[in-house]
Amino acid sequence: MTTSPIPGVHDRSPVAARPTVSLVVYLLAGLSFGVVLVKSEAASWYRIQEMFRFESIHMYGLIGSAVLTGMITTALLRRVGVRSLDGQVITVTAKERGWRRYVFGGLTFGLGWGLAGVCPGPILSLLGSGVWAMLVVLVAALVGTWLYGLLRDHLPH
Repeated sequence: MTTSPIPGVHDRSPVAARPTVSLVVYLLAGLSFGVVLVKSEAASWYRIQEMFRFESIHMYGLIGSAVLTGMITTALLRRVGVRSLDGQVITVTAKERGWRRYVFGGLTFGLGWGLAGVCPGPILSLLGSGVWAMLVVLVAALVGTWLYGLLRDHLPH
């Protein structure tokens, strides 16, 4: 078997050996998460507007439960030493000190959220539920990601 600099192409790397079943599991998990986002109205423009106007506690409850779930999951990952499907120990690295990256990142994220009217996370879920205007948001997100890659070395990190 020949080797390739690209993992999974003509070699026997763990990525290439990963069974198709695990990829289907990832797809089903993503689809399930998308359904939860849409059904919980986490992707609803109206719910987001209610949150920013302090008219409803709905989104604050969703965000709070997500933060709590993340905290519990992170603590468990650190204590138990869970392994990935490839057999590697999953580690959670500590955040870097400093404020610039978090302030600028938060402002960029908030600006995009404000312009789009939705969090960028459920773009594909919204497309799947027939909100075709999200194609513009998807293209903008991809262009933004490309620009970040292009300008990364010149940005404060």
